Amino acid sequence: MRRADEHPSDMRADYTIDQHWERYTPEEHARWRTLFARQSALLEGRACEEFLDGMHRLGIVEEGIPDFRQVNDILRGTTGWQLVAVPGLIPDDVFFTHLSQRRFPVTYWIRGAHQMDYLQEPDVFHDLFGHVPLLIHPVFAEYMEAFGHGGVKALNAGALAFLSRLYWYTVEFGLINTPQGLRIYGAGIVSSKGESVYCLDSSLPHRIGFDEMRIMQTDYKIDDYQATYFVIDSYDQLFEASKPDFLPYYTTLRTRPTLDPHEVLASDRVYT
Repeated sequence: MRRADEHPSDMRADYTIDQHWERYTPEEHARWRTLFARQSALLEGRACEEFLDGMHRLGIVEEGIPDFRQVNDILRGTTGWQLVAVPGLIPDDVFFTHLSQRRFPVTYWIRGAHQMDYLQEPDVFHDLFGHVPLLIHPVFAEYMEAFGHGGVKALNAGALAFLSRLYWYTVEFGLINTPQGLRIYGAGIVSSKGESVYCLDSSLPHRIGFDEMRIMQTDYKIDDYQATYFVIDSYDQLFEASKPDFLPYYTTLRTRPTLDPHEVLASDRVYT
């Protein structure tokens, strides 16, 4: 449920607004505390150490919805990123332009009491709790900026569908292989009560080694838990994969069939 000022009058041309932290109600802060406490308990031993460290270093805590200004004071001084408040989903070109300038759009409103377990579009809990902690990691921060530049380029090339799959399977629903086993780094998982357990514990989904061409060929599910998760070995692997010119990739991908999320190829490196 959006707050009463659903269409903020102070929205700028780049879709940013002021967070107006002082306008959050006690009930909204209480919802944050409930979501935070529940996810924090689930993520110990499941989320990657870099995510948990980012939460601590940025001061993202249980007490209530964070003030973006306080988070920015720390984030700017480490990786040069900053949060900008937005009213909700914004146009793709605007979103990628923000990323290319190290500005991460964060939805300012929080879900209603009836949406605690599932929400179709992002709210402040998904965006801030899920995405922001890894922005303090220098290599992941580089990857996100590169994604912004790549997104603008993909839009101009009519290839956004391919790059959207890469964003989905890494930034939103990615897993990382660590010495302690598979861990979560994707924001869509760490902010989800059910999927943070399902992605590691269930025998149903496939867990496949990272391959950017394979990922950009693979469709994804938006209304259920993922049928496949892709596993990186390191954030350096992600960043290195973002360096080549993707335009030749898009040319090749247009000649290949779209893969169903459930498919496993003979060439896949499958984690069991």
